[in-house]
Amino acid sequence: MKNSLKVERAIKNITQEELAKQIGVTRQAINSIELGKYVPSTILALKLSRYFNKGVNEIFTLEETD
Repeated sequence: MKNSLKVERAIKNITQEELAKQIGVTRQAINSIELGKYVPSTILALKLSRYFNKGVNEIFTLEETD
């Protein structure tokens, strides 16, 4: 699964740590999601989409290999 989390953070000019605190996860979790090592739960994906005021499908994209 691809994601635009890093881009969205850059637009808001926030760090992984700041985003993690806002969402209620660790910085490592945000880092793992950005690197594609971890696929977030539905609830976490919804929290992220709400935080960035975007649809889940605007942040996360399912790839053919998924």
